Amino acid sequence: MKEMKIIGLSDKVSFPELELQDISAKIDTGAYTSSIHCHQIEVFTEDGQEKVAFSLLDKEHEAYNNKRYIMNLHKIRRVKSSNGMTENRVSIKTKVVLFKKTYSIELTLTDRKDMKFPVLLGRKILKGRFLVDVSKKNLSDLSKQGLK
Repeated sequence: MKEMKIIGLSDKVSFPELELQDISAKIDTGAYTSSIHCHQIEVFTEDGQEKVAFSLLDKEHEAYNNKRYIMNLHKIRRVKSSNGMTENRVSIKTKVVLFKKTYSIELTLTDRKDMKFPVLLGRKILKGRFLVDVSKKNLSDLSKQGLK
């Protein structure tokens, strides 16, 4: 049986393709997909390929870079948000770094400005890789320091 890493209720993650390092993420086993805070989401077609343009984070966030990203649209998903409302969300495929390891991840793009964490990691990325210990947080920081 594959050994799974223990992850806490929150942690720091990096998205190399999005030029984001050590972003706070909430670990949420109640959510299937993962999401990231963004705004100015625009879907368009270019050369027959569906694309999405967006800006990440808010000006107040320390990692805000005022950059406009354009990526291939992966899917449009029906997602039930934390307030119980169902909405269509655009998703992209990218890479995430957790515990010094890189994984492929699907991220839905959504406005999370009223949430404590700009990133939410759902079951799809956690399944078969991580066990969640809600009494802990930022365990990957300990891993980076060689303490875990």
